[in-house]
Amino acid sequence: MKQKKLIRLTTVPISLDKLLEGQLRFMNDHFEVIAISGDEQYLKKITQREGVRYRTLELTRKITPLNDLIAVYKLYRILRDEQPEIIHTHTPKAGIVGMLAGKMARVPLRLHTVAGLPLLETSGLKRIVLNTVERLTYKCATGVYPNAFGLSKIIKDLQFAPHNKLKVIGNGSSNGIDTAYFNPEDFSLEKSNELKQKLGIPQQDFIFVFVGRLVSDKGINELITAFINLAQSESKVSLVLVGPLETDLDPLAPQTLSAIEDHPKIFKLGYQDDVRPYYAFAKALCFPSYREGFPNVVLQAGAMGLPSIVTDINGCNEIVEDGYNGLIIPPKNAEALQKAMEKLLHNESLRSKMSKVSRSKITDNYERKVVHNAILSEYQRLLPNE
Repeated sequence: MKQKKLIRLTTVPISLDKLLEGQLRFMNDHFEVIAISGDEQYLKKITQREGVRYRTLELTRKITPLNDLIAVYKLYRILRDEQPEIIHTHTPKAGIVGMLAGKMARVPLRLHTVAGLPLLETSGLKRIVLNTVERLTYKCATGVYPNAFGLSKIIKDLQFAPHNKLKVIGNGSSNGIDTAYFNPEDFSLEKSNELKQKLGIPQQDFIFVFVGRLVSDKGINELITAFINLAQSESKVSLVLVGPLETDLDPLAPQTLSAIEDHPKIFKLGYQDDVRPYYAFAKALCFPSYREGFPNVVLQAGAMGLPSIVTDINGCNEIVEDGYNGLIIPPKNAEALQKAMEKLLHNESLRSKMSKVSRSKITDNYERKVVHNAILSEYQRLLPNE
């Protein structure tokens, strides 16, 4: 029997690489999977690893109406050529382009995963435009999948889509977490001490770690402010930043950039293929983001046995229970963040208790194989029986 075709579309290939790692390979056992994104060289590398075909479609993350219309037409041509049973999109731009082209090409199942709403941090004309785009995306979709229950509630409250079109799969998360890969037992104290020495971090320091893009809406301005204030009274603390500095869409404040470059206890490591060693030598994750879908970083840190300081936003407040496996603070509040950092720094028994339950919280609820099977079951439920 000829396999049904499944197309997975993202705006940029790093989303296929990092946010959906392993999922394309899993689905390829049940469908003929075709990955579509930009940057052909990077895309080819990902699809070789996953064992799937690819088609290239260049998309911009910014609002570029002419380029976006051209992309819709190009994708329409690809869909008419491939004739898939399912197109499943991730990220906002891929969502609108994919759902429009999918409807035009009469793809039977047009599914869009929502992993955060950037529009929540906008206002004025830009907010009106983004609201319209989001509504149109959901209107063209046959199914909309927020990857967190809090996100689903926001979409319902904003009346972007009818309730019967929305569904959270499993406990949330777009891809789950490979807890065999993110396992603290694979990293010895000796290895961690060697890495600290290599980076110039004092061995006795309490290390806070942040993993993600260094942009304003990840709460980096507040994190740097909180850490600088903390370090004025606490000499044995360090902050490690793991992730790319992005200066185009959502730049950091000039004083934040200066502090990152100049402060002797802030270590900017840039993008890292393997983030596990940095979780392994840290004592706590700081993740003061303004908005998230269902953050992989908090899942990773939990699987590595770290307590997390997160903001009270959807996704984060579903993974972290305040006082149990981490601390929850208000967003955009450097003072509250500093107090939470002080609490974990000084209360070793609390930190130890949180660390012990952090991993089991993830393995019990967000194991990758469970998430993959739940998504597959949804595909199979939607496809007509033959």
